[in-house]
Amino acid sequence: MAHGQDSGKSYHLECTGEALITSRAHASPEHITLFAGCFCPFVQRVWVTLEHLAIDYKYYEVDPYKKPAELLEVSPKGLVPAITLNDSNPPRALNESTVTIDFLEELATSNTKRSSHTTESLFPPQFDPYARALIRLQADNVNRSLIPAFYRYLQAQDEAKQVEGAKGFADALEGLVALFERAHREGYTKHGLWHDGGSLSYADVMAAPWLFRATNVLKHYRGFVLPEGERFRAYVDRVVNHPAFKRTCSTEQLYLDSYERYAFNRPNTSQVANAINAGTALP
Repeated sequence: MAHGQDSGKSYHLECTGEALITSRAHASPEHITLFAGCFCPFVQRVWVTLEHLAIDYKYYEVDPYKKPAELLEVSPKGLVPAITLNDSNPPRALNESTVTIDFLEELATSNTKRSSHTTESLFPPQFDPYARALIRLQADNVNRSLIPAFYRYLQAQDEAKQVEGAKGFADALEGLVALFERAHREGYTKHGLWHDGGSLSYADVMAAPWLFRATNVLKHYRGFVLPEGERFRAYVDRVVNHPAFKRTCSTEQLYLDSYERYAFNRPNTSQVANAINAGTALP
């Protein structure tokens, strides 16, 4: 069952911890502006991408629930993340986290406008399209299975639904692991933190914010414990302690406060929460 009573805590509007340090280090105008919400996992995976690929950017915190006009101009649904490309006149904009990450990856491979020389990429080389496709399959599993299962579990209110939600989330994790293991069996071990010594992959970035929130938000509100298995737990540890990811993480209390509204399934918590309650696709 849910942990305690709904205390009415609200979402935060400023990062804490390492994320606050990172956001302040990126407060000056740049050719890319990231419209962000400090508690949002969809924002975090774009932010991790910017950090990992060493692309210059400005971090700009907005309140996505208030949907200010400047956000609606770049994201018609009023959702974060969104980015503006300020070198254009007028500036161009992109929204939707997966689209934005794809764009940033392509921008990075041109090796322009990075804050330092780096050859980092979230994908295997272009000359190995099958290896790239395996990474995309893993990422597709995250978006189709893992993320909806996370919210169904967190928003479930009665005990039976919470038990069902726990199983659904565990099943989604198993599905992702199966895809990691498939790539490993086929000899693709250089890309992805599932492999000790592997590099951060597109699929890792897609999954990381929800794996991280499973270790604090789900643990606190649903008593969730990560599945047993040395290999799986080592993977989660590598993900949440990856330097680019850690730089975007606030302290635990920010997430516990910001996700209380989900844990007690308050009305109109978010468009994502509403979609879960209605059984429709996530926005």
